[in-house]
Order: sequence, then structure tokens, then C-alpha cells
Amino acid sequence: MKSNVGGIDKILRIVVGAVLIGLALTGVIGAWGWIGVLPLATGLFNFCPAYQLLGVNTCNLTKK
Repeated sequence: MKSNVGGIDKILRIVVGAVLIGLALTGVIGAWGWIGVLPLATGLFNFCPAYQLLGVNTCNLTKK
């Protein structure tokens, strides 16, 4: 698994995932809020399988 999620993308995934899970826990949005586990996990692991399929990479590239 090569990292393909980085920067602001990572932060947004973690925040959105946590908010959705929090809203599901409080009963505000219902059970579908548990879908927030996906963006939270991809943000924490820095890897998104959909990005890999599409050839997208938001990580900073370092030049040597």
C-alpha cells in the first residue's frame, strides 16, 4: 500500500468521517452516518483504493 492521500485531503477525510460517526452516535442522522468510517479510515491510513484505481495521488512529491 503506497500512500496516495495527503495534505488537506487527509484532514478533510478525517474531519468528515468523525463528524458523520458523531452524528450517527447521537442519532441525528441515523445509521447511514456510519459510512463515515470509510473517509476516516482512508484519512488515517493515507491510502484510498478508489484513488489507486483512478490514478490520483494527493501526497506531496519530493524531488531528489
